Amino acid sequence: MKLLFVSLGCDKNLVDSEKMLGILAERGYSFTDDEEEAEAAVVNTCCFIGDAKEESIGELLRLGELRKSGQLKALVAAGCLAQRYREELLREIPEVDAVLGTMATCEIAQALEDVITRGKVHEMHLAPLDAAPCQSPKRSLTTGGHYAYLKIAEGCDRCCTYCIIPKVRGPYRSIPMESLLEEARMLAGRGVRELILVAQETTLYGRDLYGKKSLHLLLERLCEIPELSWIRILYAYPEEIDDELIDCMARHKDRIVPYLDLPIQSGSDGILKRMGRRTDRAGIESLIGRLRERIPEICLRTTLISGFPGETQEDFEETYRFVNEMEFDRLGVFAYSAEEDTPAALFPDQIPEEVKEFRRDELMALQQEICLEKNQSLIGTLLPVMVEGYLPEDGVYVGRTYRDAPGVDGLIFFEAGRELLTGEILSVRVTGAQEYDLEGIYE
Repeated sequence: MKLLFVSLGCDKNLVDSEKMLGILAERGYSFTDDEEEAEAAVVNTCCFIGDAKEESIGELLRLGELRKSGQLKALVAAGCLAQRYREELLREIPEVDAVLGTMATCEIAQALEDVITRGKVHEMHLAPLDAAPCQSPKRSLTTGGHYAYLKIAEGCDRCCTYCIIPKVRGPYRSIPMESLLEEARMLAGRGVRELILVAQETTLYGRDLYGKKSLHLLLERLCEIPELSWIRILYAYPEEIDDELIDCMARHKDRIVPYLDLPIQSGSDGILKRMGRRTDRAGIESLIGRLRERIPEICLRTTLISGFPGETQEDFEETYRFVNEMEFDRLGVFAYSAEEDTPAALFPDQIPEEVKEFRRDELMALQQEICLEKNQSLIGTLLPVMVEGYLPEDGVYVGRTYRDAPGVDGLIFFEAGRELLTGEILSVRVTGAQEYDLEGIYE
């Protein structure tokens, strides 16, 4: 049977999708991107913010029309939206045959086969939110094969006032280190050169299993896998970054790329407190100073929320000054989205949409200036670059420097005097700079 599989949302969701694809491939399913060829469909949904929710529902409605016409023999909704709105989905989109909860991804084949063999079963495959994450050894990579994500933990205990993740993913559960090392070796054996560590929060890894934070110990073991050239860390909460982790990164900066994603959300202490964050501006500034002193070439990325309930003009100006002073290498800003069942959605002093968007645009305009200045400072330098592909119409290769995570950061476009392979890592001299992208030449 030919299956159309749609994966929405974050890279953590993508790992779940790849594991489901691996399970289905082992059962004999083939895959297609052509809706006209598809005989069944799975949508791995997201509900983190309003736009993601709308995208997921829109995809289910669109494919539901194909199910209604009889072209599709089965339509399964999986992931966060399916977990959160399971009864509503089955009621409001009757073309959805089965719902697969976030902790039931290993049951994807059974869910599809139930529908195909028994007809429209209209059922839910759920598991407790504190259940162990699916650890299927089968995984079909969708990233091109030269890089892959390694999800090191599931769920979150933070309960930030704006976030629904603990209610759809459960409490924080680290995946045992030996399981992760086995998966990493499998990925490396299949040609993966860059391994990107993800979780809702990577910095707490191991505390629930081993009684102490153990991300640095996992990194030490991953550095022993010779095929891995780059190891990248995402979603490192600033208050949990300790000297052991910093020292580990500094000691292995030839393998652990000097790059950290620090979800900070605001530069105002008052807003950080209302968000339920466990840090303050002084602590963040101190950490950034330590990181830049210990690892001078480090690239720091962060995300902010504009227009959080109660954010005054003074709060916004504090955040603006904070961004200006810290000069993050990479920064994204999201206008606050009120999510059902979160405390912040019920807070007084909700901010008008136009104000949220104006503040977002102001912060992004400032960040563009910072990015351009930083990129221009790189002209003339040699940077390690991973080749992503070739653009024949322009006669140039496209790649990522160590300063760029896939899908969220910039690219470098460069000329080369020989044919290059995707996934190859080489030194490229920077010859030009824009706000987000670079130009260069491989000499």
